[in-house]
Amino acid sequence: MKRILLATVFVLSAVGPITLRAQALPSDALDKIVAVVDEDVILQSELDRTTDSVFKQYRSRGGELPPVDIVRKQVLERLINQRVQMSRAEQTGIVVSDADIDSAVERIAQQNNLDVSQMRQSLIRDGFSFEEFRASLREELLIQRLRARFVQSRVGVTDTEVENFLSNTMQSGEIRLAHILIGLPESPTPEQVETARAKADKIRVDIVAGKLSFADAAIRYSETPQALEGGDLGWRRYDQIPSAFSEIVATMKKGDISQPIRGPNGFHMINFADARVESTVMVKEFKAHHIVIKPSELLSEDKARERIDALRKRIVGGADFAELARQYSEDTTTANLGGDLGWFRSEQYGSAIDKQMAILKDGELSEPFRTDLGWHIVLRENERTMDRTKETRREQARETGQSQSRARVRQVRARNPLRGLYRKSPHWLSRNCVRCCRAYRGDLR
Repeated sequence: MKRILLATVFVLSAVGPITLRAQALPSDALDKIVAVVDEDVILQSELDRTTDSVFKQYRSRGGELPPVDIVRKQVLERLINQRVQMSRAEQTGIVVSDADIDSAVERIAQQNNLDVSQMRQSLIRDGFSFEEFRASLREELLIQRLRARFVQSRVGVTDTEVENFLSNTMQSGEIRLAHILIGLPESPTPEQVETARAKADKIRVDIVAGKLSFADAAIRYSETPQALEGGDLGWRRYDQIPSAFSEIVATMKKGDISQPIRGPNGFHMINFADARVESTVMVKEFKAHHIVIKPSELLSEDKARERIDALRKRIVGGADFAELARQYSEDTTTANLGGDLGWFRSEQYGSAIDKQMAILKDGELSEPFRTDLGWHIVLRENERTMDRTKETRREQARETGQSQSRARVRQVRARNPLRGLYRKSPHWLSRNCVRCCRAYRGDLR
């Protein structure tokens, strides 16, 4: 539970950062404003609260806690990155509804083998506010949708490319990697390179000797977005490993730690944390019909509820569901199909529909229920479990192709990095941060 909560509190861990930092202001300046990002500010109290949350999580791990100033610096950078990306998401009109957040909360609860009420109590016991938890989920969903919109508009992968990728490069199984980066400045001097190399060598020696774990070393020393998660890169297929590391990883086994690897931005160390074989992807699917009545300026909430109630009574009395859907349903996508939703996966139509599918048996008609779209009744027809391994692998292959395309874009843009912002004041950042983010929005991952 704590691991998932930590990943959720820091929602940007899965979203590569825009290379932007703000210098900290004096603690007594501007009513304890520590950074200014466009029209928004980061307060000392927010920085303290978020830093405390990090330490609260890592105390439960029993490892050596890193110095406060190191964690505080990483937290501030992440809060700045978060503000920039949230601003971009809002400017592009991306919206996350309460129903979307409800679905995300339910998924996280299920992943922890809890119901929502139990998860709420667990959060409270761990010192977290459920409202703040929901707010962090909203931010995560906004940023995920921002990334998805960018990918769809900028990075195209054809079906032929997907098929070629599957036939030529897809390997079975997944590995879990962790990563430490000892960074270098642009155009480093030989002395700076040697200092960074010696630091990386010393860290590796300490890890191998058992003086500290790889995760603790990452928290203390690494300069990556995953540092606060112990450098954890999560589970990846072999074809998703960056090409700079793939040959080295191919020679490693579980538990190995690579020698420091020189890259353009510093020295990298890779920990081969775990491995697992590819599993079959079995997906539960449902077939159902529905009718939707939408409240509007001309139809009040109560009248919409009365109308859906009346339609349900007619169906129970023997009226044809499909015919009533064609006449009355306000879901323009399915009305002409008699309300037919076809076969769909769990969560495809949101948590409210999922809940009805779990309650109903084949052939049963739901009571009226409310979603953001309006008032619904749904008729469950059938259920099946399908092997979707092939489709899942195709989706993964497409994502990998898009990721590689993004990497090529970043390599081109690396010729004009944003490192100059490191030397700018927060007030300059206030006027220019989001503008630069917009110009370099390809770096959102």
